[in-house]
Amino acid sequence: MAAITVALLGGESSGKTTLGLALSHQLNALGVSATLVPEYLRVWCERMGRAPLAHEQAGIAAEQTRQIDAAAQGSAHVVVADTTALVIAAYSQRVFNDRSLLPSSLATQKRLSLSLLMGLDLPWQADGLFRESPAMRADIDALLRHDLQSAGVPFQTVYGSAEARLQHSLRAVGALLGRELVAHDPLLEAGTGRWTCENCSDPDCERRLFSGLVSSRFS
Repeated sequence: MAAITVALLGGESSGKTTLGLALSHQLNALGVSATLVPEYLRVWCERMGRAPLAHEQAGIAAEQTRQIDAAAQGSAHVVVADTTALVIAAYSQRVFNDRSLLPSSLATQKRLSLSLLMGLDLPWQADGLFRESPAMRADIDALLRHDLQSAGVPFQTVYGSAEARLQHSLRAVGALLGRELVAHDPLLEAGTGRWTCENCSDPDCERRLFSGLVSSRFS
C-alpha cells in the first residue's frame, strides 16, 4: 500500500506545526501508522541563525521534498508534511521576486495525496526568531491560493480551533483511507452546525454558515 502524503500549507504562524503534531499523533492512536516530516526551512534557519538568501532557497526546497519522499518510502501508511517546497517557492516569490522554484514545487505538490491550506483565522504570534508580520502571512496565503488554483491542484482549507482543524483533517484522511476516523457530529447532521466543504477552495464559501439541512455527513 502506497503511503498517503498529507501536505500542510500556509504562511508563518498559521498553525501548520500544531496541526501536524496533532494529526500524526491522533492517527497513530487510532491504529493508522503515521509519521511527521518537520519543516526543514525552520530547521535550517535555527541552525544558521538567519533567514536564507535567494540562492539558498532551491536547496532548502529540494531537501524538504527529499525528506517527504524518503518518509513515503518507509513503513508509515500516512506521511504528514509540515510544509512543502511550494511554501518555500511562495516565499521566494514574495521576498525575492523569484518564481523559478514554482514549476518544480507545483509538480511535487500535484503528486501528493492531500493538500490542506491553513486558514488565517488564528491570531498571528511572534516567535522571537524569523516570523515577520501578519501581512507577510496574508501575502503567502494569497500566493499559495493563486498558485494552487492556477495549476489546478485541489486543496482544502481548514479553519477554526486546533480541535476543529484536527477533525476536518481526520475526515479528509479518512476519506482517502476509506474508513471513519472521527465520530459523527450530531449538530452537523441536524443542520445546526458549521459546514466546511471538503472540495471547495473558495474562501467566501468556506466561511459561509449554512442553516439548512445537511443531507449527508462527512466522508
